[in-house]
Amino acid sequence: MSEIATDRMRKVKSILVTQEAPADANSPYLKLAEKYNLKIDFRPFIQVEPVPVKEFRKQKIDILNHTAIIFTSRNAVDHFFHICQELKIEMPPEMKYFCISEQTSNYLQKYIVIRKRKIFTGLKTAQDLLEILKKHKNEKYLFPCSDIRKNDIPDFLKEGGYHYTEAIIYHTVAANLSDLKEVFYDILAFFSPSGINSLFVNFPEFKQNNTRIAVFGPTTAKAVRDAGLILDIEAPLPNAPSMTGALELYIKKANGIK
Repeated sequence: MSEIATDRMRKVKSILVTQEAPADANSPYLKLAEKYNLKIDFRPFIQVEPVPVKEFRKQKIDILNHTAIIFTSRNAVDHFFHICQELKIEMPPEMKYFCISEQTSNYLQKYIVIRKRKIFTGLKTAQDLLEILKKHKNEKYLFPCSDIRKNDIPDFLKEGGYHYTEAIIYHTVAANLSDLKEVFYDILAFFSPSGINSLFVNFPEFKQNNTRIAVFGPTTAKAVRDAGLILDIEAPLPNAPSMTGALELYIKKANGIK
């Protein structure tokens, strides 16, 4: 939390989280709302659109010329197998799958029989996945992703001399937020630069005023500052590795809670 943020300490009653509502009844956000009597709403600021097969063909990618596929999200899984279905491509039994998290690898069951496949799973972050990739340098990797993505995995593969192909299979675009025009929240919580972009696509005249902005990750923080906004809450912190943890630290201080 920056020094400038301490001058903006005002009681927090409402938060808008710019993501899908959690399906888990034990979500930390729901616990936070109950603990501090907060109104917490969820609304994705970005949405994904599939790349049409005609557009995918222009990338001239031979999917079956690869021995391993890297998945960093369920969106990537869905759109990849949709492309395969459109192209009438069936994954060979020997294909390997490298997933960023257990959630993503479990989601693969929607499309393949996991017990018959070779799946390697990271704990949660890209760095975890990179440690696994180091042990499999001889694979021919396919990295299905969005037109807007982080650089960590492609940079690692390129610098390490890995054989890999990046496949753009979906686009990340701003969601329509016109129904939020007259809605005010004490805190807006963002998780990607695309979310900040969506804010200004939807509300070109946005004025921050007393609205506090919370972000997760350095690239999102940079996007906030580049947009000329005040960054009030930043995660992860050494004492708050999650967004909810950073929010709670701020709320306790802003609301005068010991």
